[in-house]
Amino acid sequence: MKIYNQIYKQIKKYNKIVIARHIGPDPDALGSTLGLKEAILNTFPKKQVYVVGAPASRHKYLGELDRFTDDMYENSLLIVLDTPNIKRIDGVDISKFEVRIKIDHHPFIEKFADIEWVDDTASSASQLVIELIKNTKLKANKLCAEKLYIGIIGDTNRFLHSYTTPKTFELVAYIIKKTGINFTDLYENMYLRSIHDLKFQCYVINNLTITDNGFGYIKLNQDILDEFGIDSSTATNVVNELTFIEGMYSWAIFAYDKINNNIRGSIRSRGPIVNTIASNYNGGGHALASGVRVENFDVIDNLINDLDSVCKKYKNENNL
Repeated sequence: MKIYNQIYKQIKKYNKIVIARHIGPDPDALGSTLGLKEAILNTFPKKQVYVVGAPASRHKYLGELDRFTDDMYENSLLIVLDTPNIKRIDGVDISKFEVRIKIDHHPFIEKFADIEWVDDTASSASQLVIELIKNTKLKANKLCAEKLYIGIIGDTNRFLHSYTTPKTFELVAYIIKKTGINFTDLYENMYLRSIHDLKFQCYVINNLTITDNGFGYIKLNQDILDEFGIDSSTATNVVNELTFIEGMYSWAIFAYDKINNNIRGSIRSRGPIVNTIASNYNGGGHALASGVRVENFDVIDNLINDLDSVCKKYKNENNL
């Protein structure tokens, strides 16, 4: 039985379904989970479907999340999207569910579900949800398609990244044709910025440290975040705006997370492999895009040294 049918069979079987994703959600984590919820309810209107996890104020335009309660464990199916390992799952104890499904596009780290669909050639979890819809009786409506499109745009940075494939475009074309969404209108919510956000972006650029080896970074304490009225999630998202700085091969933003009392970091790269380094610091992700969470800025200093070494190696190997 193909993986699509295995997943669909469980969705059809359970009347109560909880959908989870990784901590510190990005547009793909939210778009894929909320999009799958819409597809399930559009196909099975009487089912109870919940998307859980801590909210992200920057991405509230994607839709409302459900508050998790312990009764959601009883006789229910768990679907975890966009998450490669247990420690990054947000808001649930996976051992308390009857059946667990994982749908993920990150490089494999560990098995934690009864049914696992891991495809690290996919651009995003949202792409995998569209593929699931295309190959089963799940039905997408416009609301579903909009969330999935935003998820793909978020993880590919508008199809700029190398893991955007012909299959990505084929599935995007499929969902647009199927639902008739006006995808151009969706970009405004994703890229609209307040003047405060833009001033913060200028602060990051003005205070960015770039090493001789081409690693760029900034460390942000709570005082700086308070000054600009932003949280750690909003702060680290600015990492995506630093992509085309000449002479910088990898870069990161590290910000204090007041809620979790730790340091959140987002790392990007235009060549050096960074996920192997991130995995040593309670993180992981893609080869050129990863995240970490560590105890304090002292640990971040060690991480900066490791990332700088990776950039040095990359420069030497490519005669840059």
